[in-house]
Amino acid sequence: MKAKKSFGQHFLVNEHIAEQIAEGFTKVTENANVLEIGPGKGVLTKYLNKKNTHLKVVEADQDMVHYLIKNQIVPNEDIIFLDFLKLNLSKVFDNEEFYLIGNYPYNISSQILIKMINSRELVPEMVGMFQKEVADRVVAPPGSKTYGVISVLVQAYYEGVTIIDVPPHNFSPPPRVNSSVIRLVRKEKYELPCDERLFRNVVKTSFNGRRKMLRNTLKPLFKQSDILEDVFFTQRPEQLSVSDFVDITIKLSNINNNNSEI
Repeated sequence: MKAKKSFGQHFLVNEHIAEQIAEGFTKVTENANVLEIGPGKGVLTKYLNKKNTHLKVVEADQDMVHYLIKNQIVPNEDIIFLDFLKLNLSKVFDNEEFYLIGNYPYNISSQILIKMINSRELVPEMVGMFQKEVADRVVAPPGSKTYGVISVLVQAYYEGVTIIDVPPHNFSPPPRVNSSVIRLVRKEKYELPCDERLFRNVVKTSFNGRRKMLRNTLKPLFKQSDILEDVFFTQRPEQLSVSDFVDITIKLSNINNNNSEI
């Protein structure tokens, strides 16, 4: 069973790392709901099966689905034959919370994170294998070179940490990049005190000019306002924390509301 480029497949062959990933959760208890993305040939699935959780897998490759059933790795009724990005997450466990895990296809890993964020009320914790460059960006602190849009959007709702780095030789075929496994644990207060759509717009607009001062990049949003003259807006976006972006969003909302009342 060969990996397919169209699915971004690189099969993990190091059993020890697979076991470490399966043990990566901090809060999973017996009978908890767990969803694995892209199980492939089931190297990670085998260790998840030992945890006595309610495990389901979502797999878009029909050949892999047949392999999992034929080798009795996952029962047919627990396999969702679908592209994860098209999956309605509220229906997987009848609107119950579940834990997300997987060796994620690198070509859609950022989209997986955004989908998780959009359904964060259902996902208290995630463990996953990413391209190291992406993983580093997700957990990067403010002020670092890798801190960016995905860092802020994920860290607004989750606390992240790197569990292990994984070199290419642990896969078949070996990818051309290094990989990392990260864990994301949902914050206790995971709703933002601001308009979340506007928050995302502020974050993305700020990083459109990563090397520019905020007063320049945010000018299109803060029309007819002199607030950008504040010294705060002489900073660059990578210097700002999630709380800073929330504060900017609240200020922008207040200005928009005041302007609409005039």
